[in-house]
Order: sequence, then structure tokens, then C-alpha cells
Amino acid sequence: MSRAVWWRGVAEGSNNGMASLAMKLLLAPFAVLYGMALRVRALLYQGGILSIHKLPCPVISIGNITVGGTGKTPATMLVAKELQKRGYRVAVLSRGYGGSLEGQVAVVSDGESVLLGPEQAGDEPCLLAQTVPGLMVVIGSDRYQAGLVALERLKPDVLLLDDGFQHIRLHRDLNILLLDATRPFGNGWTLPLGMLRESRSAMRRADLALFTRCRLGQVISGLGLPCCCSEHCLTGFNLLETGNELPLERLQQGRVAAFAGIADPSAFFDGLQALGIQLVATLALPDHASYADDSLMLIERLAADAAADWLVTTAKDGVKLAGCNQTWSNKLVTARLELLLDDPDRLLQSALDKLLSSLR
Repeated sequence: MSRAVWWRGVAEGSNNGMASLAMKLLLAPFAVLYGMALRVRALLYQGGILSIHKLPCPVISIGNITVGGTGKTPATMLVAKELQKRGYRVAVLSRGYGGSLEGQVAVVSDGESVLLGPEQAGDEPCLLAQTVPGLMVVIGSDRYQAGLVALERLKPDVLLLDDGFQHIRLHRDLNILLLDATRPFGNGWTLPLGMLRESRSAMRRADLALFTRCRLGQVISGLGLPCCCSEHCLTGFNLLETGNELPLERLQQGRVAAFAGIADPSAFFDGLQALGIQLVATLALPDHASYADDSLMLIERLAADAAADWLVTTAKDGVKLAGCNQTWSNKLVTARLELLLDDPDRLLQSALDKLLSSLR
């Protein structure tokens, strides 16, 4: 078991051995101090001591309260498509984590052309730009400055703040909080002991909670704010080299190995097996894996040792592997992940309609 997997078990509350107990005793004081520092920071913004900047158009924030794996990217796609269906021009503001331009403001997509690759902009902004037609994407660690650039150059009607729950310095008109229904708060501790980026009291800033990885028909309440549910669904598979659709039956009948460089690879592997795909081998890589030579060698070894007919990975990993020209490239398949919204009371749609009524 890798250190990352072991720590995740501790943070989620599923690893309760003696080593886990010792780790909790060691890290608990640091987690308390970290949580207190974040509460003080939030109070400074709330009290006006730290400035909150407002952009001259509606801003919708989509973020989470835990580290990684709640489905921010598919949730951002879902909300972007809902806005586009209403006829609005949408731009996403993203940090650009992992790209060479991280920290700088740059336009990834103008809605017509994708202008930057994952090496410059990071994997998630490029996946958004490539997957949602007409979506504009701007990166920048200062989302206010990124928003100003987006408004000046791209003229969007609405801005989506990707992974923006903790970016309090930018005013948002609708604050959507994502929670994983299978482990919404992990073990209940903040970093570095748990999965929480800040304490549960921060949920008071949210206008709406969108739970991901829900069971069909699951009803969630008791948080003190409107809640709706969604499922993670693998909706199709494409050959990376050609972009052609690969029928699910081909994967169900072949020898399949899977790899992923995301926050929760095991959830991806479980999703593949739930579709009847028998995985002969798996490889979990670090989140936002760069796919340098060492990672490519690991994948080559995976393919050879498993005698795999197909290598399946996520679409987020796929954007970084396009044109990699390896001996196994013709076997490489990307899986499309979408959120299927289960919102019988139309809470999300109503929140969007209420916010955007001022634009009509």
C-alpha cells in the first residue's frame, strides 16, 4: 500500500489501526491550528478587514470543502451546459494548476479555438475547453484579474469560478458546494489529519449543496441549506488516437488494464468494473500526473505485464497523453465522465434562473 493510499484511508476514517492512531495523535494539534487559521481568515473577509472584489457580471462558484475527488470538473461542465442551454455566453475562471503558466492570467479557449495545451494551462482547464463546445476558459491564480481579462477580451454573460469555495476574495452571486455523498467530511478533521480544507462551519457560506456519487433516488437533508443529488456516470469510451467511439462490449470482452492520475483512482476503477469491465491490472498515479518518461515507462510495463488488449484512463489524463506516440498508443481508451443530476425539486435550475433573471 502506498503512503498516499494509506493517508487517504486515515483521512476518510476507514483506516483505524495502531499506526493510524499514532498519526492522529501526532497531527491533531496541527489540524486544530490549521482550522483556526482558516476561520480567522474567513472572519477577516466577513468583517471587511480583507477586501472582497466584485466583478460587473454574475459569478457562480463551484467548489468543495474537502481535498480532491468530489467531481468539480464534471460539475463545472454540468452548470456550464445548463447556462448555455439558456443562451448565455459562459467563461470559466480556473487556477491552471500544474501548467507552466500557473500564476499567470491567460486565455485557454475563446469559445471557438483552444489556444493553450495542458503543458501550459493544466489538465482541467484544457479538458473543460475541449469537452464543452463554445465554453471560454481563462486561467489565473488571481481570479479577479482573470475575470477582468475574460470580461475585456471575451465578453461573457456569466463567469464560473472553478474550485472557488475557498477563494473568498472574489464575490460570488451563487455559491455551490460539492460534497461526496459516500464520505462528505472524511474523518471530520481538517488538513493535515483529515480531508477537510476548512471546518464544517464554512458550509454556511454556501447557497446550495450538490452531492456527488449519490445512489439513485437518495435523499439528503439536515445540512441547513438546499441539497440536490447527482451520480458519477461513465457515459462512453473513445480511442485517444482517432477519437472514434469504442463500444462498451469490446472492453467487456477484452483484457483491460486501467490507470489514472486523479485524486481518487480507486473510484474510477470501481466505476469501470461496475460496467462489467474486468480489470486485469490497475495503476494509480499521482493526482495531476505530468506523464514524463518515468510515468510512460510504468504504463508500458502495465500493458506488457497484463497482456492488455486495451488501456483505459480518464479524459483528464487523456488530454495530457494526446500525441504521446508510444507502442501502446493504439490501445489507449479514454472514459467520458458526466454528472447525472437527480434534482426532482429543480433546486439547481431554480437557483440559476433566479440569479440570471437580472440579465433578461
